[in-house]
Amino acid sequence: VRWGASEGPPVPFVGTKKQAQEVLVEEAHRAGQYFVCSRWLGGTLTNFDTVRTSIKNLVRLEELEAKGELEKHSKKEAARLRREMTKLRKNLNGIKTMDNLPTVMFVIDAKKEAIAVREAERLGITCIGVVDTNADPDAVPIPIPGNDDAIRAVGLFCSVIADAAIEGRTQFEKVRSEQSPKG
Repeated sequence: VRWGASEGPPVPFVGTKKQAQEVLVEEAHRAGQYFVCSRWLGGTLTNFDTVRTSIKNLVRLEELEAKGELEKHSKKEAARLRREMTKLRKNLNGIKTMDNLPTVMFVIDAKKEAIAVREAERLGITCIGVVDTNADPDAVPIPIPGNDDAIRAVGLFCSVIADAAIEGRTQFEKVRSEQSPKG
């Protein structure tokens, strides 16, 4: 993760298990990384242009709400727009600022997140995944053997990956500042 984060783009944390969601979001925020915690939408990586369109729609709806312009619509239309915004937030809020595909992705349960792992593999994105005894360790390029059900274990994995991402990001910023012309 350190080398992935040192290349620039943030590392998405993916874990949709109930016991992983809270700690995953907390550690992803701490490290300034992306996250997917409610549901992996098929095509999030392989069909990124379409996902980016949905993200733009979410941003547009949030701007309308912030400006109070949803109230200008009929009650029924405003309610529909709010439902749509809630659904988009649930699925896309953690990747709302993702402009480019990542180079590395971290997955809590490689078996449950098999679609995400396959998408990453198809695009050449390095995937680091926690692999429990019920999963095939060959499914993930960089498997981490461990319990993906225990909250404390998930917290430990997320914390270590977040620390590595922070360290990699710091190295990236240092190298970039050294390379930029001083003026």
